[in-house]
Amino acid sequence: MSVLTVARVVITLKILPEDIDVSLDNLLKRIRKVIPKGTEIRATEIVPIAFGLKALRMNVAKDESLGGTDDVEESIKALKGVAQVEVEMVSRV
Repeated sequence: MSVLTVARVVITLKILPEDIDVSLDNLLKRIRKVIPKGTEIRATEIVPIAFGLKALRMNVAKDESLGGTDDVEESIKALKGVAQVEVEMVSRV
């Protein structure tokens, strides 16, 4: 008997705030509340962009069977204070 295992994907996202006054720590707390079910936040970091603007970079993991990145991107984009969500990388683990 063979066991079918579902692959997981790790998605690296860069979330750009609307301006430098957006608290990235607070934004991360709000992201944790709206991230789709079955998606797990693995690692986060704050990275400088330019002129005092910083972005939130995060790795999220989910089962490949749950589809692509659209649901994760849309849930984050809908938050107040988010200007843009970029997918930097998707890898299978």
